[in-house]
Amino acid sequence: MYFEAMEPHHTPHFHAYYQDEVAVYQIDSLELLAGSLPKRQQRLVEAWAELHQQELLRDWERLQTGNAPLPIAPLK
Repeated sequence: MYFEAMEPHHTPHFHAYYQDEVAVYQIDSLELLAGSLPKRQQRLVEAWAELHQQELLRDWERLQTGNAPLPIAPLK
């Protein structure tokens, strides 16, 4: 997650990267907003996001107030 020092950014979301591909997911619904990933990586990202949804939202809120995000554990 990144903070952009502009007007309030879009809906709470995060970007997932895999090789040359990028997907953007809404945090509240875990809906894919833009981009794509290979099916296997998409399932892994969605499983990870479901497990860490509250942490993602917490980090989003931290970024909106100018604070650094806290680490979120990877999927094991």
